[in-house]
Amino acid sequence: MELGSVVSAVRSKRVLIGNDVRPAVVIIKDGKIHQILSESNFSVGVGCEVLDVGDSVVMPGIVDSHVHVNEPGRTSWEGFWTATKAAAAGGVTTIVDMPLNSIPPTTTLGNFHEKLREATGKCFVDTAFWGGVIPGNQVELQPMIHAGVAGFKCFLIHSGVEEFPHVTNCDLHAAMKQLQGTGSVLLFHAELDVQQTTEESGDPSQYSTFLESRPDVMEVEAIRTVTELCLQYQVRCHIVHLSSAKPLKLIQKARQAGAPLTVETTHHYLSLCAENIPAGATQFKCCPPIRGSNNQEQLWSALKAGQIDMVVSDHSPCTPDLKKLDTGDFSQAWGGISSLQFGLPLFWSSAKKRGFQLSDVVRLLSRKTAQLCGLDNQKGSLGPGYDADLVIWDPEREFEVSIRNSRGEHTSQKQAQIFDDVVMFVQITPYLGITLQGVVYATILRGRLVYKEGSFCPEPLGKHLLIPQRKNQAQL
Repeated sequence: MELGSVVSAVRSKRVLIGNDVRPAVVIIKDGKIHQILSESNFSVGVGCEVLDVGDSVVMPGIVDSHVHVNEPGRTSWEGFWTATKAAAAGGVTTIVDMPLNSIPPTTTLGNFHEKLREATGKCFVDTAFWGGVIPGNQVELQPMIHAGVAGFKCFLIHSGVEEFPHVTNCDLHAAMKQLQGTGSVLLFHAELDVQQTTEESGDPSQYSTFLESRPDVMEVEAIRTVTELCLQYQVRCHIVHLSSAKPLKLIQKARQAGAPLTVETTHHYLSLCAENIPAGATQFKCCPPIRGSNNQEQLWSALKAGQIDMVVSDHSPCTPDLKKLDTGDFSQAWGGISSLQFGLPLFWSSAKKRGFQLSDVVRLLSRKTAQLCGLDNQKGSLGPGYDADLVIWDPEREFEVSIRNSRGEHTSQKQAQIFDDVVMFVQITPYLGITLQGVVYATILRGRLVYKEGSFCPEPLGKHLLIPQRKNQAQL
């Protein structure tokens, strides 16, 4: 079957339907899942393009609701063309682009329209967009909701880029008043500057020095602020990239009190731990930081208990020079980890050892993330009426993360390779050399084959997803 062709049906001995894995045929019509049949009830019709994948697992495509694409303005870091190709190669059929690191940031209606123009004709998977809350832009929030942003993100601490300043309490109250009754959601980078009892010191090339500069208390105090706001205004709030297990009790208490609060963690917090980060290995730097192995196990326990709602990549690439690989200085290096393509195997490799099932993968990487950004009526589930977004993969097969199997921008221009007439750079990623379990064989987007065994559809078939206004918008 040729890449880009319309798939009428997908047959497998292992189709994930609800919590069960069983032989079935997924019938696709007009880009939607039409029905799911047992093999005995299926007969091939005239002109029916059936993709038989044997015993590969067929499940809903992944919805990665936390991706920094950086276009326009910083396309040397990453652009829609390479980012969405990397997504397709990893079984990700929908990404939601973060509002910062692009220039201009998605903080006004005009900037959002510019973002849409820049992304047009460049997306190999479907793409939705977050807006941003910064000081003084509260009058832009409702117009952006009407225009289709999935929600908004803000920082309680310096974001790392000057054009996306962090908010004060005054800004947050102004934003919350605008969001009340809209059904929209406010995402928080939940770290707050706290008074350090001792001056920062130590070797900046040692990871422990960087870790000590971003203690757990920064997340605890930020999340305390978020829970109070969430309870006061009853506006949906979401904690992005939770790295510390210490605020979990605060989150649970707020939820029990009626706060509409959700929380995510990331693949790097679940897969990497501080004890194993070598000196000068700035490819491991991110904010909040990767913490210790005991903390990591607490995150896994919280995930299993339902205290953490979803897992995302927080894919945040940059150019090699910004990682300060030559000096190994964690204090000066850009904080961000590239992992968009490897989310599924990263999660599965660790999760299966802890008793998670394939149905948990769909819940945490597809269904809950789709729900967060208002796409749960069309994305993230395998059932009639949903978009025919499918990932076809082998959860038993192992592979080593290497230069050859990476997509996306950057590790070094010396390692540039040509893939499909596009210069692709291997990511500066901490996962190089790691053996993972779970190989993506093919990705189907709205019934079209967009990726198969290392090759891509010759043209980008992704759409912009403008989120319809929620039901409880009476106050708008």
